[in-house]
Amino acid sequence: MTLHVGVSIKERRLDKYLHGRFKDLSRRFIQDAIKSGNVRVNGKTVKPSFKLSHGDKIDLTLPEPPSNEIPPENIPLNIIYEDSDLIVINKPADMIVHPARGNTHGTLVNALAYYCEQLSSGLGPYRPGIVHRLDKDTTGVMVATKNDIAQWKVARQFERRAVKKTYLAIVHGTPQLSADRVSAPLGIHPRIRERYAIRPEIGKEAITFYEVLEEFRGFSLLRLMPRTGRTHQIRVHLSYMKHPIVADDMYGGRLVYQWQLADAEPVPQEPIINRLALHAWTLEFKHPTTGEMMKFEAPLPGDMQNLLDMLRKYRKT
Repeated sequence: MTLHVGVSIKERRLDKYLHGRFKDLSRRFIQDAIKSGNVRVNGKTVKPSFKLSHGDKIDLTLPEPPSNEIPPENIPLNIIYEDSDLIVINKPADMIVHPARGNTHGTLVNALAYYCEQLSSGLGPYRPGIVHRLDKDTTGVMVATKNDIAQWKVARQFERRAVKKTYLAIVHGTPQLSADRVSAPLGIHPRIRERYAIRPEIGKEAITFYEVLEEFRGFSLLRLMPRTGRTHQIRVHLSYMKHPIVADDMYGGRLVYQWQLADAEPVPQEPIINRLALHAWTLEFKHPTTGEMMKFEAPLPGDMQNLLDMLRKYRKT
C-alpha cells in the first residue's frame, strides 16, 4: 500500500508514524519490516529513525503478523490435580512458562495446549490458561485454568493476595534472625534490563516473610512466604539480605561442589546443582466453583534434595 504524509507531520520518526497508523502491529514488528526493505520512503530504503516530512510518500508491503496459535507439543506433565476448571502441575526446572522472545517451543503452554482440550484466555496472547508464573529454573506448584470464569476467580485471589504460597530455598550463609519480614520495593535494574533491583524511589511494594528451617555451616534451608508477587522477588530480597540462593548467578549465588562441602582438595566435578535452588513448595487457594479451600504440595526435586543431603552429611552444625 502507499501512504502520503500529511501536513501535520513534522520531523516524526518513520517507525513511530507507522505504529500510529497500524495499532495492531508492535513497534518491533514494524522496525523489522523497515530494516528488511519492505518499507520505502520516496522510493528509497531508510532506517526506522528516518524523520518524515509533509509530502513524503511511503510504499510498504507488510508481512503477515506472527500467528497467535500455540503449537501443541507432547511434553510430559507432572500433574498434581485436575478437574474441569483447573490443572495443577509440578513444573520442572529448565521450562519456560509461556512463549516469549523467540522461545515458541518447549514451554509449559505448549504442553498444556497438547494435553487440555480447552484452556482459558490466560494473561494474553501466547499465554492461554496462565494466571501466574514461575521463573524458568524454579520448580514446583503451578495452577492453570481451563475456562475464563475459573481464570477470573483464581486471578482475583492472586490480585487480592488471598493465595498462600510457600517456597523452599537453599541459600549461602544463615540470616541473623531465624524469622523475619523483608519489605523492599522492586523495580527494573537501572543498567541491566533482564534483572530487578531494590528501587526505593520508584519500585513497587514487595514483601517477603522467611523462616530458617535448617542451618548448616555456610548454608541454610529457608521457607519463604511472599506477600506480594513481583518478578524475581524472592531472589532479589535474598540477595539484598546478603544470602543469595545457591547457583543463582544472576543475583550473587555460587555453584557448590561436593569436594567444597567436604573441605577436600579441589577436583574436577560437576556442581551438585546446576540451577538456582528455589522450589515452589505449596499453593493454597479457593476452588473457583466449589469455594473449597484447596492446598497443593510439590515434593522437593531431586537436585535440591541431593544438595540438602550433602549439606546434612558434610555441613551439619
